[in-house]
Amino acid sequence: MIASIRNFFTQMIEPGATGSGVASQHALHVATAALLLEMMRMDASVTAEELATVAQALQTRFGLDAAEVETLMALAAEEAHQATDYFQFTSLINKAFDGEQKAQIIEYLWQVAFADGHLDAHEQHFMRKIADLLYVPQAAYIAAKQRARGKNPTAS
Repeated sequence: MIASIRNFFTQMIEPGATGSGVASQHALHVATAALLLEMMRMDASVTAEELATVAQALQTRFGLDAAEVETLMALAAEEAHQATDYFQFTSLINKAFDGEQKAQIIEYLWQVAFADGHLDAHEQHFMRKIADLLYVPQAAYIAAKQRARGKNPTAS
């Protein structure tokens, strides 16, 4: 499986890949998925609700089918594992998305944080860090949090 992920990465994401527009779009997908997966891993456990929330966010944001989301999540997990920081992901998002789109990513991250019904201190710290790296204003950050909390009645 790792070989197929690396092959996908080599063909679709690495700089200089054929069709640089397609490559940059795939890199953006991986960056977004990596941040969502990192949020999922911020607390002590990964729940089925968190996995479903990540998959739904990726399907909604990028219009992907279930198989594409599964491949994207596997690739993003590998990239996140190899990453030394979050800048490589946030810089891609900053280049490609406007302020409203970045606020939407923050809302997706909040949805993942609230998916298990408990907001952990590590999740809150991660949110603040990513919002700062994405240059999301405080008002947009709070509004995204409130929208995500409103979508999950079990959120605390």
